[in-house]
Amino acid sequence: MKAILNVIWLLLGGFWLFLGYMVAGLLLCITILGIPFGLAAFRVGLYALWPFGQTVVERRDAGAASCVGNVLWLVLAGWWLALGHVVTGIALCVTIIGIPLGIANFKLIPVSLLPLGKEIVPTDRPFATR
Repeated sequence: MKAILNVIWLLLGGFWLFLGYMVAGLLLCITILGIPFGLAAFRVGLYALWPFGQTVVERRDAGAASCVGNVLWLVLAGWWLALGHVVTGIALCVTIIGIPLGIANFKLIPVSLLPLGKEIVPTDRPFATR
């Protein structure tokens, strides 16, 4: 079922969201200080490409630097990526088939706003330690 939902997701907007994260990642990687933000954009972009079967968990070892980084991320890229999820989620919720995809889009908003200090893991191992 996850594979079917991922393919439908990809066709109905997931690819464009993925491209948005990749463009943001490339723009953020231009400077040396932006590389951690660019890597976060690439990580969340891959999650936005195939969201079903994965979940986001808080990292226990994330410190104050990730908090400061999240504030910078919110200003630099987070707000417009989250806006893309809101617009896509509303558009998907117009049809009955798109409602689960729209809800999944709304679940991506918190990680698109504050991605640092979070880890993306498969849903069958959300509490596994690395």
